[in-house]
Amino acid sequence: MHDPLSGTTATGGAGPSVTLVHACLRDGAGGSPTAVLEETGLGEAERRRIPTVLGTSHAVFVSVEADAPAHPGAGPVVSLRFFTAAGELPACGHGTIAAMAFLAERSGQVEYHAALRSGGRVVVGRAVRTGGQFNSSFDWGPVGIEEPEPDAHRPVLDALGVPPEMPAPGARVAELGRRRLLVPVATQHALQALTPDFDRLAEACDRLGLLGCYAYSPPSATGRLAARMFAPSIGVPEDIANANSSACLAALLADDGGTGVTVDMGDALGTPATVTASARLTEAGPVALVGGMSAIERVVSLP
Repeated sequence: MHDPLSGTTATGGAGPSVTLVHACLRDGAGGSPTAVLEETGLGEAERRRIPTVLGTSHAVFVSVEADAPAHPGAGPVVSLRFFTAAGELPACGHGTIAAMAFLAERSGQVEYHAALRSGGRVVVGRAVRTGGQFNSSFDWGPVGIEEPEPDAHRPVLDALGVPPEMPAPGARVAELGRRRLLVPVATQHALQALTPDFDRLAEACDRLGLLGCYAYSPPSATGRLAARMFAPSIGVPEDIANANSSACLAALLADDGGTGVTVDMGDALGTPATVTASARLTEAGPVALVGGMSAIERVVSLP
């Protein structure tokens, strides 16, 4: 099997071919390693094992729906399924960005469009080849934002390491595929100093039906900020890049007149990543657009 970037041939057993994509690069480096492969007959346990075997947070299974009519103006319809070591997710932002890079590389086109089906939604994705990298974006549609019940999220904040005297005003529950808590932190230094108790955080999030907790620093005048996403309940104690939560934040800030954010993540893990997100207000609520740069690292064969 040929590696499209290095010119080498992947080695290993005769199992499925997996493309390793670094999604949401920052200045051409870092990014979240993501396993992308064609839909196979693997069972759930085998799908969950792939992220562990390859050292990625997620695995994305891609299937072009040959019998589906092309989506108007968006090319083929492609189904996506996302798995972590803990199970299947209805949606994954950086996994979708990685899948778009995979599809664009395979197509050979400079600009690739597809209608992406996952978690009951169909969204239009776009990937543009720039040298050896891909600039991918997609419109997630409406994002639900609500205020949490008074003090209901205090156990999450305690497990996150936010002191009781710091009430984190402005915390919101956002829903995009799954519900998550968005928590503003006073400074970027305080954000990087967070040391969550992951067992307690998973318990608190499970009790409230939350995917996890997305903590972020105040945006600069240009909309740049730092964020960290903690989701131990789904087997990802801290995510290198979380595009869906960044889209939720852009939707939240749109109510305050914000036009978009550039979110730096992964620094606490030594792997810098950047997500871009914007939102527009509609009658159905804020609608988010999210994107990032990706590069294909290599292709491997699973035994």
